[in-house]
Amino acid sequence: MSSEAEKPFVPLSIAVLTISDTRTFADDRSGNTLVERVEAAGHRLADRAIVPDDVETIRAQVAGWIADAGVDVVITTGGTGFTGRDVTPEAVEPLFEKRMEGFSTVFHMISFQKIGTSTLQSRATAGVANATYIFCLPGSPGACRDGWDGILVHQLDIRHKPCNFVEILPRLDEHLKRGKLRAPAGIAG
Repeated sequence: MSSEAEKPFVPLSIAVLTISDTRTFADDRSGNTLVERVEAAGHRLADRAIVPDDVETIRAQVAGWIADAGVDVVITTGGTGFTGRDVTPEAVEPLFEKRMEGFSTVFHMISFQKIGTSTLQSRATAGVANATYIFCLPGSPGACRDGWDGILVHQLDIRHKPCNFVEILPRLDEHLKRGKLRAPAGIAG
């Protein structure tokens, strides 16, 4: 797995959503971890929000972003556990047109190396909706680092080989009559 230096980097517009009943922007360590990594990688922060652990509120926020042609990727943090308030998969998965089964598998492989069998307590998930990638990570800064550093930094870089999510982004809506009629700058549609 390598990066091709001859291809120019293509910045994506990424929205970050923290799901928590208690966090604010002042103490949102997981959201801050993601924002710092998104920007350090050269991507644009399209938007950022914090919403409570409520299915309809989470779904509405994510649905708004996937309807926005200016958002290429949505990353959520929080609400992927098993407690009664953990409802992120229930809120977001009904929006998926296609589920990304491998994301959870790879996330758990990376997480297992750091926290062992405790990785089973996460229901990290991902999918595609309206030509937008959606990744749902657990609510700890460590899990956000694992998800970004181990998976997303590579897959959201067009130079990553043998393949990456950026190069297929313009083709995600081929099955839709109406779609986002745009590709990020630097990618042919």
